[in-house]
Amino acid sequence: MISELFRYEFLQNAFLTGIFIGWVAPLLGVFIVLRRLSLIADALSHVTLSGIAASLWIGRLFPSLQWINPLYAGMGFAVCGALLIEKFRTVYKSHEELAIPVIMSLGIGLGVIFISLANGFTSDLYGFLFGSINAVTRFDFLVVLLLTLAVTAAVFLLFKEFFLLSFDEDYGKTSGLPVRALQLVFIVLAAVVVSVSIRIVGVLLVSSLMTLPVASAMRLAKSFRGAVVLSVVFGEISVIAGLLASYYLDLAPGGTIVVILGILLLFSLLNERALKARRTVGRG
Repeated sequence: MISELFRYEFLQNAFLTGIFIGWVAPLLGVFIVLRRLSLIADALSHVTLSGIAASLWIGRLFPSLQWINPLYAGMGFAVCGALLIEKFRTVYKSHEELAIPVIMSLGIGLGVIFISLANGFTSDLYGFLFGSINAVTRFDFLVVLLLTLAVTAAVFLLFKEFFLLSFDEDYGKTSGLPVRALQLVFIVLAAVVVSVSIRIVGVLLVSSLMTLPVASAMRLAKSFRGAVVLSVVFGEISVIAGLLASYYLDLAPGGTIVVILGILLLFSLLNERALKARRTVGRG
């Protein structure tokens, strides 16, 4: 049955794209969670949706521009939103957390306006909201592949710097790190990962793929590197199993992936409790 599934090019594209997203989203998600920026994925996903809706509206007004892929327009919006978040964080230094809900609210507002201008919800918008394995093209896969390689290279090259900023930003400043530049690089990487993940998981669920694997890994890992590895493993398991289940059971891929992530989190919590119980019995 599995071999028959991969005879179709659109399914090959979806699974290969999902594998790379399952790698890169949790990889960056570890740093996002540690920096207590978990809601940033939600904010950027809504900004991405406004860009997608704006692209569909422009394509409706100017048919000659319909060749523009809405997802890449959304990615441009996401990068702009990420830069605005970083700008607001410097403006409201005593209340940096305000930046995320401000940009999220603007993203939702613009999204609603552009969706209404684009003649309401269409099948394209529905696919972006909840994810779709039918809409992933070979070009989408190649773009995700290149972006995954770029984000992975950036994370590994700046691993120590991102690690330090995640735990002690003030120490990073005193030690001479270019904190401002690193912040900008990090938040742009987050915007790129959020926007490319939307194709598989959807706008409403993309933050789950960046946070739930990390939540599971943090209960089981004994080191930071271990948490990174386990997060990626959980992300890959959920994406592959979720795409298979969504195909054979005719379910929404985004929701299926998130439910599997929730099951993995439950098992990690139960396993942690079981380990603690064994240690208690052993001491007794």
